[in-house]
Amino acid sequence: DGQLREELGDLLFQVLFHSVVAEERGAFTIDDVAATFIAKMKARHPHLYGDGAREPWEAQKARKRERIADGLPSGLPSLHRAFRLQERAAGVGFDWPDVAGPLEKVEEELGEVRSELAAMPERPEHGPLYDNAHALLEAELGDLLFAVVNVCRKAGVHPALALDRANAKFTRRFEKIEEKAKARGVDVRTAGLEALDALWDEAKAEGL
Repeated sequence: DGQLREELGDLLFQVLFHSVVAEERGAFTIDDVAATFIAKMKARHPHLYGDGAREPWEAQKARKRERIADGLPSGLPSLHRAFRLQERAAGVGFDWPDVAGPLEKVEEELGEVRSELAAMPERPEHGPLYDNAHALLEAELGDLLFAVVNVCRKAGVHPALALDRANAKFTRRFEKIEEKAKARGVDVRTAGLEALDALWDEAKAEGL
């Protein structure tokens, strides 16, 4: 028991340490880690959160708030803010029953993004017509991102953590591309898309 207690303490230290480091660089906080775990548990064990379960923490907090954004830090990164807003909305019952709803919303928003892209004027690149079209496109892209965050939440995945891992994976693969290109005397800046795609596939095949 003593050894187990020590090992669990070491594990807890790692969780706290990495959470503090992540918070300092604006990635996520220990609260986000806990929220991700809770979302995952709810997704995997919905029977534990039925009518007989204790009132969820978010619902308890919701009864004390006058507005959905009350208490959210103004400097919260956009991805985290979207996640927390959706959590709070869900806490008062404004939520889909499962992940199918957000997935359909992603498809809907993606279609609207395609429509706005098709409607973008080719020339000029600036001016009232272009600026208005660009603003509409920006709004639709924002809606698409918000919908993707909702898919993550319903699937029990924190979007910031998922994006962090995707960034790390992309970095590893592209650094391998640069390494392979250098070994073959190829300049990545002039190699062209076809050559870079081939190198990317090589890096991916190596499990990076």
